[in-house]
Amino acid sequence: MAVEFEEYALEKPLPAADNDFGRHGDMSLKYLASILCACALLISSSFAQNTPSSGHKMYKWVDAQGVTHYGDRIPPEYASQEGAVVNSQGIEVSHLEAQKTPEQLAENERQRLDTERRASRDKNLLNTYVSVQEIERLRDQRLTLLSDQIKVTSQFLEILDGKLKKLRAASMHFKPYSSDPNAPPMSDQLAEDLVRVSSDIHTQEANLQQKSTEASNMRGQFDSDIARFKELKGIH
Repeated sequence: MAVEFEEYALEKPLPAADNDFGRHGDMSLKYLASILCACALLISSSFAQNTPSSGHKMYKWVDAQGVTHYGDRIPPEYASQEGAVVNSQGIEVSHLEAQKTPEQLAENERQRLDTERRASRDKNLLNTYVSVQEIERLRDQRLTLLSDQIKVTSQFLEILDGKLKKLRAASMHFKPYSSDPNAPPMSDQLAEDLVRVSSDIHTQEANLQQKSTEASNMRGQFDSDIARFKELKGIH
């Protein structure tokens, strides 16, 4: 039956009018399909333009005249100044800091180290001491030790000064210090003693100055520690 129908269809083609409708219908469908494809491409292109692609950044910067600009890169002459990364709507998503000068970088590093030192100092104060009296007791012990060292150095200086006076008095009997043209030359031993004692006095004077400075700095450091400890503990 199916074979007979197929043969009949081949033997009896459709009328001419029906064939025209088929051809025109096919053309209309193809034309409509092409329009739909074009619209889809336009929509896709518009969407791609308004949607930031993966890994693509848009930048914002201000020129020397104060005019704001947008682009996919910042010009080299403005690369060191403040800027921003924006999305497709121009909304800032991240801030770009201005490039810092060597002086600013050094100052930032100094501030960072100061902050770390203060934090470490606070931690040590709280871990080392339990009361202000404990800090004061340690301060007094160390200052007493330095005071004793200063006293010993001062006494030693007095002894050296006495030796130097005797050596200088003895040297007045010899050339070149004696006014007597017949005075004998100074012995090598006396000359060496003068040089050695003078050098010892200079060394001990430097030690005395160092100990005095150390005591002053220590007193100031302990006073600062006590004040900071009270602040951390809320002691008034």
